[in-house]
Amino acid sequence: MAMAMAPSLSVLLLLCLAAAASASPPLSPQFYAKSCPRALATIKSAVTAAVRSEPRMGASLLRLHFHDCFVQGCDASVLLSDTATFTGEQGAAPNARSIRGMNVIDNIKAQVEAVCRQTVSCADILAVAARDSVVALGGPSWTVPLGRRDSTTASLSLANSDLPAPSFDLANLTANFAAKGLSVTDMVALSGGHTIGQSQCRFFRSRLYNETNIDAAFATSLKANCPRTTSSGNSSLAPLDTTTPNGFDNAYYSNLMSQKGLLHSDQVLINDGRTAGLVRTYSSASAQFNRDFAAAMVRMGNISPLTGAQGQIRLSCSRVN
Repeated sequence: MAMAMAPSLSVLLLLCLAAAASASPPLSPQFYAKSCPRALATIKSAVTAAVRSEPRMGASLLRLHFHDCFVQGCDASVLLSDTATFTGEQGAAPNARSIRGMNVIDNIKAQVEAVCRQTVSCADILAVAARDSVVALGGPSWTVPLGRRDSTTASLSLANSDLPAPSFDLANLTANFAAKGLSVTDMVALSGGHTIGQSQCRFFRSRLYNETNIDAAFATSLKANCPRTTSSGNSSLAPLDTTTPNGFDNAYYSNLMSQKGLLHSDQVLINDGRTAGLVRTYSSASAQFNRDFAAAMVRMGNISPLTGAQGQIRLSCSRVN
């Protein structure tokens, strides 16, 4: 009997070893500790300079990471430019004429390539740049797991379907985040990223003129640059957080409690018991918001990364090798 079991055990052992070899390695904060020890400092220096030059860029880099991760995972697919033979994600409705900061990422990539050639992925640069942008604007820091690789593909259709729209109600938002493995707490905390940055009139016009749960004086102050007619003002900007637009804090949640959320998808967070409690907590407990936001950013950064031998390390973030 023992003799008969031996081959079976050997086969089982081989299968286990094969499975272990094919399993994607986990992300690790120490991924570049030996291969590119200057990577993180190089990224931070470039991000800090970019945000100092233009505070809005911090929000733009944070949004780039978000728009990357929600479309086929955190793989830098959002950075791929259209060509005659390739259609990327930048022309999708949620991205067209609104995502920005790709030039900053290109600059960071060039600096990183100068110290470590073809070692650090564009996907990891996005993840670290998002963290460093938040820190540069006074927000919390967190440890970024690393080891993502870059995709060789992008998906216009997924960019159109998987990114949450500013018109979403709470049911849409909850389902959208749940589809990415993120909880209601993650959703409300990540929405706090709207404590920085600006939005275009075309994304909040309907709220200004069609909704009643909006502070009257707040709405009036916005209408001058965002007229009812869609023939003008579409790209006019307004801060997502009118209280401290260039500071990463918890004022966004206080704004929601005062009916001063700029987007429909912001203001709905206060209208339901499932999320209103978190809004109230974060509005008065900045430390709790910072902790939950940082934890949610790590979870978002873990959405379907390419690792190991998957994908590639792009030499230029805007095109495949």
